[in-house]
Amino acid sequence: MGPHNLGFYSTYEGSPKPNTFPVANVASTYSGDIPLRFVRPELHSEEVLVDETLQIPTIDMRKLMVDDDDDEMGKLHLACKEWGFFQLINHGVAEAVVEKMRADVQEFFKLPLEKKNAYAKQPNAMDGYGQNLVVSEDQKLDWADMLFLQTLPTPERKRRFWPEEPTSFRETLDKYSSELVKVLNCLLKLMAKNLVVNPEEFTNMFEDVRQTVTINYYPPCVQTSKVIGLTPHSDFGGLTLLVQVNEVQGLQIKRNGKWIPIRPLPGAFIVNIGDIIEVGNYNRIGKSCVNTVKKHDTHIEPKSYKFEILGELVA
Repeated sequence: MGPHNLGFYSTYEGSPKPNTFPVANVASTYSGDIPLRFVRPELHSEEVLVDETLQIPTIDMRKLMVDDDDDEMGKLHLACKEWGFFQLINHGVAEAVVEKMRADVQEFFKLPLEKKNAYAKQPNAMDGYGQNLVVSEDQKLDWADMLFLQTLPTPERKRRFWPEEPTSFRETLDKYSSELVKVLNCLLKLMAKNLVVNPEEFTNMFEDVRQTVTINYYPPCVQTSKVIGLTPHSDFGGLTLLVQVNEVQGLQIKRNGKWIPIRPLPGAFIVNIGDIIEVGNYNRIGKSCVNTVKKHDTHIEPKSYKFEILGELVA
């Protein structure tokens, strides 16, 4: 199974360059117009549908695992086939594990820039602190800094990019990664069973477990209507589990040509079905869905910031 990912597998022509434009630094130094590289004129041509009655389905994992609830299985079927997104409650991961991950993430991003840059991405590499692939001086940039880490298989971890501050970060991430794999394995088997696919055959596609964890930080912005936290994309991998670190909204999915804001439930994982499942021989299991993080959501104030932790499994 692969890592949690929000589209950091995008490819561009040319050679990626190291991150030299940390958004947190831009956010703290600009009080007027933001740099043109972050301005997205296309935002004003897109409709954001704000309708509290339109929300992604909620799936109770306890009902699926313990009660073998047929109604809940039907809801899972609909969520996978029609949405490609759902919120997962009663997933079995201890609240203390998630809360510790949240706390360590926030402590890392509070560090001075020079300390964070000790873990900066290198050219042509994915792991480390910085931005998505940057390949040209005129490329439009997301209003986000990120920390991308491969967590499985263990021998392929690039530990030099795993922060040593806070001191508990590495141990916390290791525990969090282990818990996510358990949830993702269970979900894959349930999805296969639900849609009459041989569970063993399906999960074998993810036999060589590859997992990444991506942490996104969206700093405050004085002109929220002009920037995008994360360029619209569908996720490359198999399954993604997303945890929002604080209460600031921003995640949106595209459905029937309109953007729908997502309201995370307390304690839930947001599950996203990736391209690997849709485009493989298992497209009847679920659909991949275009998603983004926009800073112009009506619930975001100019002085607010937003964090996400994404775990993904990749075949």
